[in-house]
Amino acid sequence: MSDDHVLTRLAANIKARRTARPEDSHTRRLLDGAPIKPAKKLGEEAVETVIAALVQDDKALIAETADLLYHLLVVLESRDVGLDLVLDELERRMGATELAQQRRNTASV
Repeated sequence: MSDDHVLTRLAANIKARRTARPEDSHTRRLLDGAPIKPAKKLGEEAVETVIAALVQDDKALIAETADLLYHLLVVLESRDVGLDLVLDELERRMGATELAQQRRNTASV
């Protein structure tokens, strides 16, 4: 994923907010203290996203998904886990899946 991808830019913005004044930054208030606060907020957003997926329109689902992604990035920052590590893991899994698919295709020939 390129460095200018919106999630990469958002993760960098969240990291920068760690040092903002708390009264100026919702992100900073979430990051202050133990990871429990951002983790609880992530859980709330996950539930809201599920509800939107089941009973609301696409606009609500999009909005809740954006909230969920933001709060997931805050949780990662609260634990000093870089988005790049998560993206690397996804790449690794995709590679493993593609390799397994190639093996299945070769075996069926």
